Amino acid sequence: MRPFQVQITPIPGETAVAESAGTVYDVVVLGGGSGGYACALRAAQLGMSVALVEKGKLGGTCLHQGCIPTKALLHAAEVADAARESGQFGVRSTLDGIDMPAVNEYKDGVVTRLYKGLQGLVKSRKITYVEGMGRLVSPTAVEVEGQRLEGRHVVLATGSVPKSLPGLELDGQYVISSDHALHRETVPASVVVLGGGVIGCEFASVWRSFGAEVTIVEALPHLVPLEDEQASKALERAFRKRGIRYELGARFSGVERTETGVRVSLESGKQLDADLLLVAVGRGPVSQELGYEQVGIEMERGFVKVDGYCQTSVATVSAVGDLIPTLQLAHVGFGEGILVAERLAGLEPTPIDYDGVPRVTYCEPEVASVGITEARAKERFGDDAVETLIYDLAGNGKSQILKTAGFVKLVRQKDGPVVGIHMVGSRVGELVAEAQLIYNWEAFPDDVAQLIHAHPTQTEALGEAHLALAGKPLHMHG
Repeated sequence: MRPFQVQITPIPGETAVAESAGTVYDVVVLGGGSGGYACALRAAQLGMSVALVEKGKLGGTCLHQGCIPTKALLHAAEVADAARESGQFGVRSTLDGIDMPAVNEYKDGVVTRLYKGLQGLVKSRKITYVEGMGRLVSPTAVEVEGQRLEGRHVVLATGSVPKSLPGLELDGQYVISSDHALHRETVPASVVVLGGGVIGCEFASVWRSFGAEVTIVEALPHLVPLEDEQASKALERAFRKRGIRYELGARFSGVERTETGVRVSLESGKQLDADLLLVAVGRGPVSQELGYEQVGIEMERGFVKVDGYCQTSVATVSAVGDLIPTLQLAHVGFGEGILVAERLAGLEPTPIDYDGVPRVTYCEPEVASVGITEARAKERFGDDAVETLIYDLAGNGKSQILKTAGFVKLVRQKDGPVVGIHMVGSRVGELVAEAQLIYNWEAFPDDVAQLIHAHPTQTEALGEAHLALAGKPLHMHG
């Protein structure tokens, strides 16, 4: 595809309001979340004039309702677990309770500091920032509350919102979404979590650490169903030990209010009573009534269809982030935004290999992966052309110090590179950086086996697994 060529028009001065009506920007970005602001920052860095439109707060879902606040809650949960379980390390402490207003103050403080830093970045790049509800009104224009912003190219980045099921109404008090869950001032005594994916498992983990009784209802056969099946089963075992209950292969049929909370009914006839129901069945794209289809942009199930360069069916419009049918991860949005900016600047960026994007579920224990699952590898290469190896964290010194269980699983194309790395255990999300290099550089087990990993660290588990797959195991039986 030929890169879109732009004429550079530097914009001087402040960024709080739009320039005169006659200004034509090189890029107008609709949406200031991960994908939108990444595109705006990179485009400005490359010398393009940029207008960035956001109806809410700069940073979008990731910063204000997603990645950052949820991980702050998960860290508070980790601290609670450490206090409760400190006796096993010879440290005497007690957990007096969870002060949710103080937890929220900590969480919101993290968000506020990052928000201010991001505002400063946008201002320093001389980006015109426009607050307000924007709508695409032509292939080269966005209208914001009566003000028209013309651009040689428009980038759509309007993100996503929590989904529900048909007929299941969110009241914000007893039947809630993840957005509502982030602002609760008390810990519920009991919760039913509808959906065993990333969002459901993370909130289940938080609330269990805070002392709640939790039951997850998942329609598919396993928790975190997009992960390798052995990773899902390992998480299920760990959750069971933590007292987190789950109903797998169970379909929701209804919910009703009771005197004390809610009663959730399953198609099997089973009923579950709890203080509240968290609906965590995924997120849907924000694309309705924004003018996309009227301008001629091809859509599918509410998502904007794009090619490998995030180009829509309209030559002057691109789309990134949760709005397009790719992985709904903030770092994917960053990557897509940067890719579009570089394409528009006339560079030749490489399309994203979505299999090579690291994925982490930040519950306890964590689940982290990159590449493809064993099942997908066998579909792609054939049953006889795939090798796997599992290295148990029981053989890893640092994991024993942390008292965590889990494994590193490698999936390899026989006589070829490693095509999947799947990990379960406390803090394994920190190992995925090396794992993504192994996958994306198409490393063979021998390539990794010759590298020396620091001792004692959990990164050794990756090294040990590759040593074993290369035929020279050290701290595991051959």
